[in-house]
Amino acid sequence: MASHSATIHEGGRMVVPADLLRELGLQDGDTVALDVVEGMLRVRSRDAVIAEIQALAKGFVPEGVSVVDQLIAERRGEAARE
Repeated sequence: MASHSATIHEGGRMVVPADLLRELGLQDGDTVALDVVEGMLRVRSRDAVIAEIQALAKGFVPEGVSVVDQLIAERRGEAARE
């Protein structure tokens, strides 16, 4: 793992080296999530955050169960009762 340095400029702006952006799969205009973890700044792409949330949610859904199918069935049942 190569170490990089950057300078904090006026207004808190920092330029991230291009090779780090490529490694993270980021491009100009992308939205990122910033977290401080144990005193370190963590930068993640929006796709990485979504993948992490999906992995967490997957632990709550039994294997072979479609939450989408369950939601559709619930909505149809509600519509039939109206």
